[in-house]
Amino acid sequence: MTQTCPKVKICGITDLDDAVMAAELGAWAVGMIFYEGSPRRCSLEQAQQIAAALRRKVALCGVFVNAPLQEVLRTSEELDLNLLQLHGEEGPSYCAEVKRASGASVIKAGQVSGPGDVRDLERFHVDFHLLDARSRIPARRALRGGTGETFDWSLLGARRSKVPLILSGGLHAGNVAEAIAATHPFALDSASATEAAPGRKDPAKLRAFIDAVAACDSSERLTVGQPA
Repeated sequence: MTQTCPKVKICGITDLDDAVMAAELGAWAVGMIFYEGSPRRCSLEQAQQIAAALRRKVALCGVFVNAPLQEVLRTSEELDLNLLQLHGEEGPSYCAEVKRASGASVIKAGQVSGPGDVRDLERFHVDFHLLDARSRIPARRALRGGTGETFDWSLLGARRSKVPLILSGGLHAGNVAEAIAATHPFALDSASATEAAPGRKDPAKLRAFIDAVAACDSSERLTVGQPA
């Protein structure tokens, strides 16, 4: 089997320039957050510009938190999204219906603070599992990601699911090599560590992150293939 480095998903994109920069640097996917509680919320108008410019050049991901089904489906159809990331308390049946009705690939995200959180995500038979840190700071817990915090990657040692893993939470150019060696992910997701400010990317940090992933030593890790 050919071994490759993980793909890169850049989340918290709020404007066209940052989206184009991420795509040109080699990102697999760009994430646009449609959650009013996020400081990285992307407006529908900006999302339309991003989708129009980058469709077929990069995977377009919409991020939702406990949103009504019809809202998710309407946004997915309007923007022709490839990926739908569900980052709240959505259940397995809801996730299955989103996939069936939209035709998009579904990412179910879970926040990790202990082994039970890793096991719980295995109930979801979706296209990707995304594991993020559950913030240790109460004021940040409503953010549902983008806190800059990592979790104990050794907790993934007990993971048995064959669903491809997207690793998130506090990843930056300085720790991606360790993260890859510890977790063998399909993709790495970055939001806050590649920013100049919430919702605005820092070109130097973004390039450093993507370059660090590309420099991974593929001989030291397993590869998880793209799902069918």
